[in-house]
Amino acid sequence: MKMKHFVLIGVAVLLMFSGCRRDAGNRLVVWSFTDEIQIMIDKFDIENAIGMEIDYSITHASQIQDRLDPVLLAGRGAPDVFALEVSLVRRYIESGMLLDLTELYEEVSGRVLRYPVEMGTHNGRVYGMSWQATPGAMFFRRSLALRYLGTDDPAVVQTYFDNWDSFLATAQLLNERSGGSVAVVSAVDELNNPFMASRTQPWIVDNQLHIDPAMVQYLQVARYLRDNGLDGRAVTWQESWFAGMRGDLADEMGNTVEVFSYFLPTWGLRFVLATNAPDTSGDWGVIRGPAFWFGGGTWLMAWAGTRHPEAAKNMIRLLTTNEDNLFRWGSETGDFLSNIYVTNRIIETVPPPEFLGGQNHFEVFAELAPGIDASLIQGTDEAINGLFLEAVTQYVNAEATLEQVLAMFREQVRSQLGF
Repeated sequence: MKMKHFVLIGVAVLLMFSGCRRDAGNRLVVWSFTDEIQIMIDKFDIENAIGMEIDYSITHASQIQDRLDPVLLAGRGAPDVFALEVSLVRRYIESGMLLDLTELYEEVSGRVLRYPVEMGTHNGRVYGMSWQATPGAMFFRRSLALRYLGTDDPAVVQTYFDNWDSFLATAQLLNERSGGSVAVVSAVDELNNPFMASRTQPWIVDNQLHIDPAMVQYLQVARYLRDNGLDGRAVTWQESWFAGMRGDLADEMGNTVEVFSYFLPTWGLRFVLATNAPDTSGDWGVIRGPAFWFGGGTWLMAWAGTRHPEAAKNMIRLLTTNEDNLFRWGSETGDFLSNIYVTNRIIETVPPPEFLGGQNHFEVFAELAPGIDASLIQGTDEAINGLFLEAVTQYVNAEATLEQVLAMFREQVRSQLGF
């Protein structure tokens, strides 16, 4: 592969990180980008279970690879266990620097979903495990569906969005019936993950960039939405995007824009919709939408050079495969799990949240998760996806033709990544 998986930051940085690390003789050193795993460690008394103190530290997701790369390259000062979010997982799984966790997977094989294991597997061996799964879905406003489609029954609403052609037709229908006040989505970049999951080939094939037809279709769908006034002209994670959830989004003329739906993964319910739009509780439903996809997630992995391989494995086992721990975690947090049996137990015993008008999100996601294919994800995806989103923005804003943006995208990938 032409692209280097790890970049040496410099001797000064290397010395800084290796020198600052406390003596880990009797400690299991754990690095993460989130406090979520620390909460799990405390809740399940992991230190007592593995018989070792855990030295836990958090580094922002945007900086954790800069912290990891030097110590992994040097072969000293690296954490025993570390957690990474989805955009970085394949980069490290393919690195050859991780402890083999295949035995952990084999203990629960047949009880867990396929795609989280695919993400953590390289050359037939498992190097990363996750307690969760994050299938994506289309969260829609029940009141808008009832008003403009005549029903808020999720099963019927799904028929309006079964594929991308029906998605565009329904977007146009909503616009016409509302007099132009309803946008099918707030931001076109929400559609990136669903289209990525619709590909039949990865970005890199035989060491060459391959632009799958699904990604060309993404450009065309995004441009159609913008040209026909069918999206809310927002950008994900910006204030206008959140405003649409609350019903506060307005166009350039100050007219209210009602957003029909949001494409979000499992955690979007808990951390995005419910957090940012509590007054809309009960007015949401959830359907599959036009594609099977997933977004986000956290994987645990261990350094091959750890002095505590059994303690590292046991910690990962307790957090990702222990079914009593998983049931407690999923029941208390609403986090969707990779373990099929525990998920079914939660569906049978835990009442659904009021936010979805009585609809059981665990049941919906359990139906969607088996349709997800993570086999096309590569370590170079994060960098290539970032460049492609720049091309989407250019095309949606009519700054270049389709041929021009694709040519510019190809050149950026060649010059920056070597493909």
